[in-house]
Amino acid sequence: MTSERFGYLTPQTLGLFTDRYELTMMRGYGENDHTPEATFSLYYRSLPTNRGYVIAAGLEQVLAYLDSIEFGERALPHLRAEGFPEGFLDVLADFEFTGDVRAVPEGTAVFPNEPLLEVTAPIEQAQLFETLVLNQVGFQSLIATKAARMRDTVDRHDEDVTLVDFGSRRAHGTDAGVKAARAAFVGGFDGTSNEAAAEAFDLPAYGTMAHSWVQSFETERAAFEAFVDVYGEDAVLLIDTYDTVAGAETALDVARERDVDVRGVRLDSGDLPALSVAVREILPAEMDVFVSSGVDEFFLREFYERDGVADGFGPGTSLTTSKDAPTLNPVYKLVAVEQDGEMTPSTKLSAGKVSYPCAKSVHRFEDEDGLARDVVARRDEDVGGRELLVDVVQDGEVVYDSPDLAAIRDRTARTLAKVPAGVRAIEDPEEYPVAISDGLAATTDRLEADLRKEAGLE
Repeated sequence: MTSERFGYLTPQTLGLFTDRYELTMMRGYGENDHTPEATFSLYYRSLPTNRGYVIAAGLEQVLAYLDSIEFGERALPHLRAEGFPEGFLDVLADFEFTGDVRAVPEGTAVFPNEPLLEVTAPIEQAQLFETLVLNQVGFQSLIATKAARMRDTVDRHDEDVTLVDFGSRRAHGTDAGVKAARAAFVGGFDGTSNEAAAEAFDLPAYGTMAHSWVQSFETERAAFEAFVDVYGEDAVLLIDTYDTVAGAETALDVARERDVDVRGVRLDSGDLPALSVAVREILPAEMDVFVSSGVDEFFLREFYERDGVADGFGPGTSLTTSKDAPTLNPVYKLVAVEQDGEMTPSTKLSAGKVSYPCAKSVHRFEDEDGLARDVVARRDEDVGGRELLVDVVQDGEVVYDSPDLAAIRDRTARTLAKVPAGVRAIEDPEEYPVAISDGLAATTDRLEADLRKEAGLE
């Protein structure tokens, strides 16, 4: 296996990141000369337990995909071997996205039934993007939301605390580890331990030492001395390989003996709230206490309830797998299709999976306390408030300048500051009010009645 295939996707195979049935439908659309304009909407029907909101993320990767997708020299031979005919392969060889996309900017809080993204294009084009769009927006929004919950929990106690992504080794693959670091930063983290993510997204990289460093030396003191000799003021010493309190005392002794203002220590096991207090009493204020192992918003709540003290935390597994809610389960549904030259609303009647038809807008209303309510409306309705979706692609051309990640993270912070505290609760959150406009409700009712009549259900 060559190094270029370690991540599997290359520009030559990017078009293949789709499910087989998308290509099957694309071929069918073409051979039936059935290529109407269509609008697909990506949204959440509901949220997982203990989630009151979602932080939108992943748009930058979607735009990069739409701007660069191709079926190259590796993709076409694969599809030929899969049995697709030459005529369809010729279509794919010349594939170019020509449609429009509207989306909610990254870092925005969204709620059930609100489109994060809508694609309007010839149906065969819009259909192809389902897998990739759900993958990128769904995963990064999942992790950004988890990270935002941790940042919010920390900030309720102490705003001057560092959060670092430590989770790439437990992520579900290399790409997931890198994208999780990006999404965590969007959600409010300060950096990552993963150098590939730091390079890819210009993120601050953080690191300490492992227990293996300490174990490899004859004594803990010798391990600390060697590390401080190399890294000086940047050294962060892992003090719980043998005994945490004794390790803190040794770390302080070494710092004084070497006359170095060591940055801090890390705690990674044991009763972390209690140990953090004991260690803080030993160390001078200028030496940071950094805590890792099992960190998530629930851990952080208990940590502070027990009066734990820390200058930073390193969430890992619980962050990059969103352990308590490993999927947000977004959907990408056809909501309008061209008939006789006009876009007409579309929906389905599947039990428990009914979707609101029409291209839509999301209108956000605020008051002196922050976010007050949202209204999901037909795109052609004017119901007031601030429209959340913006044009990001027009006629196949990207027209949106993605802000840098620091600006996106700032948007997340501003948004969360306006979300009602009850909606932000990490357990049993209140439901944020999202109304369906009169026009959208009337269209939905009329369309469902017509479909039931056609199907002989009335």
